[in-house]
Amino acid sequence: MRRGPVLLVIPLFVVAAIVAMAAEDEFGQKRRKVNKSNQEWAKLLTRNQFLVTRMKVTEPAFSGRYVNNHAKGVYRCVCCDSDLFSSRTKFNSGTGWPSFWQAISPSSIDTEADNSTAEQRIEVLCTTCGAHLGHVFDDGPPPTGLRFCINSLALKFVNPAAAAKKSKSESDAKDEKSRDEPGTDAEKTSPSEAKPGAK
Repeated sequence: MRRGPVLLVIPLFVVAAIVAMAAEDEFGQKRRKVNKSNQEWAKLLTRNQFLVTRMKVTEPAFSGRYVNNHAKGVYRCVCCDSDLFSSRTKFNSGTGWPSFWQAISPSSIDTEADNSTAEQRIEVLCTTCGAHLGHVFDDGPPPTGLRFCINSLALKFVNPAAAAKKSKSESDAKDEKSRDEPGTDAEKTSPSEAKPGAK
């Protein structure tokens, strides 16, 4: 009788089960990089953002601020500021919610079965903080055929050009301020570095 291979397989299943359980907390939820209690989230978010992202409520169709947003940029998680979707993959699905055919990165989102309605759906969550974002369907455009149907309240939009312009103006203001302040590097030159004849 060959018991060696069978006895070896059983410990491998046990190890795999332990590893899978270690990736989840005591309530069966995945561990996240950003963990906060509902009380903490309620203090950080507006009431409607909290209801959508933490209580999994769906905003009414055509009510979201990003349904008709056509600007170039990145859509981030309203809870943890992680990049989720690019405007390059956004399309008009006619459903009333911002729709994307692909996430910015496969590791930026999680999906899990949602059996809260009569029709089973696939829920989309932020990998970093576990925020409920919306659902994904298989009726999207090429090349993926997917439609990530996302609540506007779960997102914040960042226009890279505006962010870069703001960053540059802040940097320029900081440089100008440092030139005007006494004790800056320009005034800290040692006597040996000073030009001859300068006081």
